[in-house]
This record gives sequence, structure tokens and C-alpha cells, in this order.
Amino acid sequence: MKKSASSLFAKRLDNLAKVAVYVGLRPVLGQQVILSAPIEALDMVRLVTKHAYEAGASLVTPLYDDGTATISRVKFAAEGSFDTAPDWLFKGMAAGFENNAARMAITSEIPGQFAGLDTTRIGRSAKARAGAYKIASEYITAGAINWNISPAANPAWAKQVFPDLPPKQALAALWNEIFKATRADEDDPVSAWNAHNAELARRKAQLNARNYQSIRFFGAGTDLTVGLAEGHAWAGGETVGKNGVTYNANIPTEEVFCAPHNLRVNGYVLSTRPLSLQGQVVENIYTKFENGLIVDAKADKSNDTFQHLLNTDEGSRRLGEVALVPHSSRISKSGVLFYNTLFDENAACHIAVGQSYNKCFVDGKTAAKDDLIARGANQSNAHVDWMIGSNQINVDGICQDGSIEPIMRGCEWVNA
Repeated sequence: MKKSASSLFAKRLDNLAKVAVYVGLRPVLGQQVILSAPIEALDMVRLVTKHAYEAGASLVTPLYDDGTATISRVKFAAEGSFDTAPDWLFKGMAAGFENNAARMAITSEIPGQFAGLDTTRIGRSAKARAGAYKIASEYITAGAINWNISPAANPAWAKQVFPDLPPKQALAALWNEIFKATRADEDDPVSAWNAHNAELARRKAQLNARNYQSIRFFGAGTDLTVGLAEGHAWAGGETVGKNGVTYNANIPTEEVFCAPHNLRVNGYVLSTRPLSLQGQVVENIYTKFENGLIVDAKADKSNDTFQHLLNTDEGSRRLGEVALVPHSSRISKSGVLFYNTLFDENAACHIAVGQSYNKCFVDGKTAAKDDLIARGANQSNAHVDWMIGSNQINVDGICQDGSIEPIMRGCEWVNA
């Protein structure tokens, strides 16, 4: 018997929550979970919480964010208050992570929700929050705990992605694309993810075996050479935290990524997709690098917001990540622009300014922080990705002896 639309939706939403818990976070028996989400994602939060308890979590603590409340702050709070952040909250989260709590975040962005507001106030607030959160975020970047980010749709986001559809149809269309991208539309999504993780592991192994000194992106207004950190390791898909738990940090994910050397990036690059950043939509980003540093940068839309990001701290003008994504990834093939980095970064090769991840080093679990910095790991309170890949971009690997090997042509893998 054919399932009704409502029962099929309920099944797929439950599948998505299962993927978030059993593929993404994978809490172990007795582990606490610190969960953050916008209030628009309440239904998803409740399903994730249910499955986390069924998986053995001892306590799930949800923390909700409200974009409308943020707008009120930007409009009406005292001018001197925007350098303030809830450091007491982040200290508490860090204490939880120190005691092996897992970290779950559900993303349900409303692109452009802060358009027309004072970007200086938003930038100051974001900078203060990033600085205060660093005490907790270091557990994430160091790979100390299992963590995950998973999506949920909302009406405003759906209207941005599908502006020509009536609201209910737009929301249904966005959920449908989320289900396809996360494999929640499959009868056994966990098995589908196991196969996908195996393919990502194969790609990582190929790249790690080549041990390139750098990779070069070129074509369509881009010529960027990204030197890789010493002792780097390509990551992607499943990873094992220092606490011994295997997890998938991002649902969905189609990327394999690595740590650039923060002093060895040179050239220029154009973005190929818009970036949703601090409630604004940033378009047509141009950046020029010299010896790892962004020396020229501009965006055709929301440039002020982009400049605030680059001025977060000293490390926010250097790269902390470079990622390879085939143009034929299921998110790219959908033809949908999500205005959400969790999705859009998995449609195209991308770079990220800011903090590096320890798991992008062969000895990242054991190496001292100062040692990783000496080998090129970037340090910053920020970590923001934007997309630079398309079917007009090629990628070469530069070997340790200086020879050149093709990795991608038109952002498709050369070697199957």
C-alpha cells in the first residue's frame, strides 16, 4: 500500500534524526549530550533527543537560539554591549566536554534574516561570541569528543531556496532536498552512510599515499596554490575522537579536506557560490593571498559582513582548511543553492579561513599545540568555509619532488 504524504514525511524525518544520532553523533552509553538549535528546529530536536536516549545517552540538554531575539538586541541594546558574550555559558559547556559530553548542533538558517541591520554591531557581537566560545570550541578542533551538525528546514529558509513556490510547497521541497542530501530518503539510511563513508575513506587513503606538498586550483578567474601543512593527513567522513568514539561531524558530507600551511598559500580565487554568513548573504568573493595571508579581499554583496569576518583576529586572514568535493556530488547534482554552508560546501571544492583541525595531521591526537603551529596549523576563533569549485575549475597535486599530477578536471576525480 502506498504511504500517505504525511506518513512518508514522518518516516523520513525520523530517518534524518536516526542518521544524526547513529551515523553522526553516536553517543555512547552514559554519555551526556549538549544540543544547540534554533527554535524553528523544535520537532527535529525532539526526535534527535528521543534517539539519543535510545542510543544510551544519560542526559540531553537542549539550548535554543532565537533569531528574532537577536534582531531585538541589534536594534535596541546599548551601544557598549556588543562586545559582551555569555562566557559563563561557554565555560559550562567546556566543563561538560572536559567530562566527555558529546556536542550536537542542529542548523536551520534563515538566510538574510539580519539584512538591513547594523553590520558593525553584528560583527562585534560575532567576534565577542567567537572569543568567548573558544574555551569550548577547542575540544571540537582538537578532536577530543564526538560531535555533529545536522540540518532542519524552516519556512523562511525554504522561501529563500524556492522563491517561486507557495510557502507550503517550498517547505516540502526543501525538506525533500534535505532528505535526499542526507540519505534519509533511503529505506536503510545507516547502511547507505556506511557505504558512503567507505568511499570517502578510499579517497582519503589515495591522497594520503601521494603526500602532496601543495595543491593548485586553476581556471575561471582562479589560480591558487595551497601549500599543505607538514605531517598533514586528509580527513573526511568518519573520524575517531580522542575519547575513542567514531562519529561523522557533518550530516551531510561529500568532502575530503586537509590542513593548509598557513604561510604557504599564494594566488587568487573567486567564489563560485554565495555564502550565508552572520545572517547576511555574501556573494562573489574575491581573495588574493601572499605567503598565506589575505592581502586583498572584496565581495560584491555584503562586503562589510565579509570584512568583519576577516578582522576577527590575526588568524582569520589565513586558511585553516582546504577541501575537495566532486562536481557530481549528490548536492551539486540537485542543482539547488541552499544558502547554508553545511550543504553548499558539499556541492563544491572549498576553502575556510580560521582554525585548523587537529585530525588533519597524522599525529593530531597526540601532538602538542605548539608543534602543530610550527608545522603550519592555523589558529583563530573563526572557521568559515566558502565555495571555490565548479565544472570550470581544475585541481593539480604538486609532489614533494616538484612534479605535478592531475587530481581533478572540471572538479571531477581523475582517478576513479
